[in-house]
Amino acid sequence: MMSDLSGGLVTEILDNSAAKKNQFLGFMMMDDRVCSLRFDLQGIRNEGEGGDLLVDPSVNQISLLDQIEVHKLFHCDGLVLCVLFDGSKLLAWNPYLGQTRWIQPMKSFHLLDRYALGYDNINNRNHKVLRFVDDYVTEEDQPFGYEIYDFSSDSWRVLDVTPDWDIVFYQRGMSLKGNSYFHAQQKLMPGVEPEDDDIDTTDLPVFLLCFDFTAERFGPRLPLPFHSYGEETVSLSCVREEQLAVLYHNYNLYLEIWITTKIEPTAVSWSRFLVMDMKPITGFKFCVEAGSFFIDEDKNVAVVFDLDGYKPTETCRYQSAHIIGQDGYFKSVNFREAPNLGTPDSYGFTSPIYCVPLVCPSYVPSSVQI
Repeated sequence: MMSDLSGGLVTEILDNSAAKKNQFLGFMMMDDRVCSLRFDLQGIRNEGEGGDLLVDPSVNQISLLDQIEVHKLFHCDGLVLCVLFDGSKLLAWNPYLGQTRWIQPMKSFHLLDRYALGYDNINNRNHKVLRFVDDYVTEEDQPFGYEIYDFSSDSWRVLDVTPDWDIVFYQRGMSLKGNSYFHAQQKLMPGVEPEDDDIDTTDLPVFLLCFDFTAERFGPRLPLPFHSYGEETVSLSCVREEQLAVLYHNYNLYLEIWITTKIEPTAVSWSRFLVMDMKPITGFKFCVEAGSFFIDEDKNVAVVFDLDGYKPTETCRYQSAHIIGQDGYFKSVNFREAPNLGTPDSYGFTSPIYCVPLVCPSYVPSSVQI
């Protein structure tokens, strides 16, 4: 454990001043680095002179973490979990206290690992990390395993899980009230991949799954208010660490966001927050591996982080925030040019693979010791 984060930075991004009421404050992963995010929405409805200039995203790289490349980012109860790009270890970080802890693997981490961060409600919020991988690569190479890391004992344990469902590797779980929720689908037969062209996955059930960190097990299947398909965007978020929210983008047709009116490991109910016709927005589609978002209930908008809308004539893409309102309001704000991560093939052609931003929503500072 070490403490390297200056109090000045914590005060800057997580203070409790009156200005915070008009801003979203949190963290995001951009270009494999952890950044602080300040997003001011107070001017979005002012269409007059200078009005929209108040929609001001501010992104700054965290100097404490600038020596590591981050593959995934999660948060729960004021803690942030960083998955290093090289898969060598995990980093738990409390930005408010400036504390970090390196977590070594029990054996080795895998590129397709999924993670979740939560806590045990019985033992004074003892925090834990869920790590699992369940993918068929070949008959000889079938990575599989469910493990849980306990902060109090600084050790991993193997869990006995036999899933009859799949959680796609790019789906990020969302932690809420100490538990983590995942978008999942009915499992295919062993050895069959959902990407196989001759396999019809259209009617396979989709649902929400909760991992209960107190019981250390997955709960029953919970209903979602829609049926999604393989290439459609589904993303989870939370609202004030009290409600779960889910975004569903139906190809290029429409986008809707739902918020829970009840959420427990064994029960859920939903209310629709907004729906938007996406057909008039030519060339726009959220990336299936992106679409992290947060909700501002006071202004009746959602802010979705992804790339800008694709245009056939453009030579580059931009990392963007898309502001979507209940009344059809739509505005995009670009952060910066998105790096192309593609590599040249044997003919010298580089397929475009752009780095998308991913946001940890509803961050609340905590005095939890790690």
